Amino acid sequence: MAGDAVKFAVDLHIHSCLSPCADESMTPNNIVNMAYIKGLDFIAITDHNSAENCEAVMKCSFDKDVIVIPGMEIETQEEVHLVALFKSLKDVLKMQDYVYSAMNNMENREDIFGSQLVMDENDEIIYNNKKLLITATNLTIEEAFNKTMELNGIIVPAHLDRSSNSLISNLGVVPQDLPIKYIEFSKKCNNEVFLKEHEYLRKYKYYNSSDAHYLGDILEREVFLDLDEKSIDQLFEKMRY
Repeated sequence: MAGDAVKFAVDLHIHSCLSPCADESMTPNNIVNMAYIKGLDFIAITDHNSAENCEAVMKCSFDKDVIVIPGMEIETQEEVHLVALFKSLKDVLKMQDYVYSAMNNMENREDIFGSQLVMDENDEIIYNNKKLLITATNLTIEEAFNKTMELNGIIVPAHLDRSSNSLISNLGVVPQDLPIKYIEFSKKCNNEVFLKEHEYLRKYKYYNSSDAHYLGDILEREVFLDLDEKSIDQLFEKMRY
């Protein structure tokens, strides 16, 4: 029946080979092909403090039935990880400029952290990003939220169940004044057990993400959002605060 919601399979937290902690097999084509094989409808590319591989992954999806959401995983001044999602490449790159301007000019130690590969849609290396991406920026949580919303994006607090780099682990609580509709739990989180420990989180909608750093970590068809149609506009309408 027209207008009935349909369940679409999502994985909204995936790292590419731009993230130094991700495997070099996380190339644009490999990510899209794995998502396609696993039957995912939407994926989000969310590298640490950067969106430089979003364009290539989006181009790879043009002949696949997978919609790629451009995004990034921002590490705030408080060392909290926030997944920022955007409707367009233009907007995520504006956010990248803002995040880059708030980063310390530290160079990546590839021998310690790993390479940070920027690729084209053919999985050819364009260059190795020399910024240290896997670090806290000088942005406060509030600044990250405000700028993302200014660019019509959405922020989802990342892996709330983790013992590091989450709002709960670092602040002890999810601040009630933040404009949050959805929260994210890790792939292996027992959601009900965690929610019993933090009853106030039931006010939010939630989903699990893979936070994939390896191809095999990308979710199967196991996490779903109910949407009227398969489009970025519908997904943002569903998730927007």
